Amino acid sequence: MTRASDRMTTAPAPVSAPVLRERRWYPYLLIAPSMIMLVVVSLVPFLYAIYLSFHAAKFGRVTDFIGFDNYAVLLADPRFWNSIGVAATFVVIAVPIEFILGLIGALVLNQNVRGRSLLIPLLFMPTMMAPIVVGLLWKIMLAGSWGFLSYNVLERFNLLEGTSVFASSDYALYALIFVDIWQWTPFMMLAFFAGLQALPLGPYRAAAVDGANPLQMFFHITLPLMTPLLAVIGLLRFIDAFKVFDTIYILTGGGPGISTETPSILANKMTFEFWNIGEASALAVLVWIAFFAFCSIFYQIAKKKLNAF
Repeated sequence: MTRASDRMTTAPAPVSAPVLRERRWYPYLLIAPSMIMLVVVSLVPFLYAIYLSFHAAKFGRVTDFIGFDNYAVLLADPRFWNSIGVAATFVVIAVPIEFILGLIGALVLNQNVRGRSLLIPLLFMPTMMAPIVVGLLWKIMLAGSWGFLSYNVLERFNLLEGTSVFASSDYALYALIFVDIWQWTPFMMLAFFAGLQALPLGPYRAAAVDGANPLQMFFHITLPLMTPLLAVIGLLRFIDAFKVFDTIYILTGGGPGISTETPSILANKMTFEFWNIGEASALAVLVWIAFFAFCSIFYQIAKKKLNAF
């Protein structure tokens, strides 16, 4: 029979207050380097941009506090609204096409396609390319007269003569949309494919026993289960497409004229060509506010209606 004294010796020793305090702060110590880096790289420049947006900042000099004058001038500038329209057109066309093609491709890959292990890395190559490489590649492919696609497709079928598609104010934006679809559809496809692979098999087996066909399984099982992933990936791609800069800067620089000038390109020109830093900072702040409002509304709708977060 165990004595009371023996039971007392086997009881766990109480944890001292310093040890508890150390355990409580340990997770914060682990994430501290990342948080400090985010503050230095992201938060501090953004706060400084807000500061500049309320001052007369031109040609590298920050002078008087002028309140909301930079915002008023920017909102009255037709060039600003043109850039918003260009970005909206880019997003409204490119993202849905990437979304649909990515989902269709993911469904095909999910059917145990032969050679899938080799096909997936090949499909992912456009997304793995640096934007400057993508820009240079398509600048060569669609160069006027001698570009591979320009010569063999556009000129041979009399679709465009005598100039590059990127030099045409009617077609340049659509060419950029095509390049974006080419680059980012594989990303959407592989993200959706990973989601399909993670779905439970139980509901599909039960539906098969009940006699459901593949189309019914897709709309009543796959889509509801995939909705959170679809919402998150769609939101991220929307944000990324709206602020695209690299490929547009390399391929057209916002031209011809202002036909492909997005807010990112306009802000770059305001800063490094016109040296109007105050208005450029106001543009950045306005775009951030618009995205913050959109993401907040999207989050609430997706959380309540789609259970996405």
